[in-house]
Amino acid sequence: MAETKAKLAPLDPVWQRICDEAAEAIRVEPVMGGMIHSAVLHHPSLERALAWRFALKLASGEMSEQILREIADEAYGADPSLGQAARADLVAVFDRDPACHRFLQPILYFKGYQAVQAYRVGHWLWRQNRQDLAYFVQMRVSEVFGVDIHPAARVGKGIMIDHAHSIVIGETAVVGDNVSMLHSVTLGGTGKEEGDRHPKIGNGVLVGAGAKVLGNITIGHCSRIAAGSVVLANVPPKTTVAGVPARVVGEAGCAQPSVAMDQILRAPG
Repeated sequence: MAETKAKLAPLDPVWQRICDEAAEAIRVEPVMGGMIHSAVLHHPSLERALAWRFALKLASGEMSEQILREIADEAYGADPSLGQAARADLVAVFDRDPACHRFLQPILYFKGYQAVQAYRVGHWLWRQNRQDLAYFVQMRVSEVFGVDIHPAARVGKGIMIDHAHSIVIGETAVVGDNVSMLHSVTLGGTGKEEGDRHPKIGNGVLVGAGAKVLGNITIGHCSRIAAGSVVLANVPPKTTVAGVPARVVGEAGCAQPSVAMDQILRAPG
C-alpha cells in the first residue's frame, strides 16, 4: 500500500525513479526496509519526503519533529520553487559526484544535499519575516550537518556540495546556479564590516576544497577556484585562480567547470 501511495505522481519522473530505486534497495537489502519506507515510500512526493527528513534530522528537545514537519510542509506547499530546486540539486549531485550512483543516495545519505534543502526551508522562512525560526533552522543545520549557511544568503539551483564538512556561507553571499563546491569552503567577510560584505559567486563556478573567498567581491561565471586558495579580489569569468592570495593562473579549461569537476592545474601549452 505504501509503495502504491508513493507512486501516485506519474508526471514526476524524478520521484518515480527515486521510488523505483528505493524498492530495489529493499529487495537487495531487506533489513533497510523500515528506514527506506519511512524516508521514501510512505510519501506521495519528493517534497513530502524532504519535509519528513527535515523534521527528523533537525528535531531536538527545543523543537519537536511534528512542528518542524508542519513548517516544512507549509514551505513546500507555498513555494513550488523549493521542490524545483531540490530536483535540480539532486540531478547535479548525481551528474557530478562519481560516488553517487542513484538518485536515492543523496536523499538518504549525503549531508551536503540534505543541508542545502534544509537551508532552502530556512531561507523561505527568512523571506516570510520569520527570522527567529530561520535562525533556529540555521543553528540546527550547522549542528547536525556541519554546514553553516545564513538564511538570508541567496543560493541558486543545481548546487552540489561534495562531502560538505565545514561549509560557511555568510549573510549577504550570493551563489549562482549550477555551482559546485567541496568541503571546508568559506564564503565570508573580511572583518567586522556591516552591510553587503560577502562574495557573489557566478553561475557554473567550481570552488575547490578549503578555498576561502572573502569580502564583497565577484567571482565571474564558469571560473575555477583552486583548492586551498584565499580569494580577496574579483575573479574574471572563465578563468582559474590559485594561491594565497589567489591570482589568475590561466583559463577555466572547459565551458562548465562546475560540471566537469576538473581540479587539475595544467601548465600553459
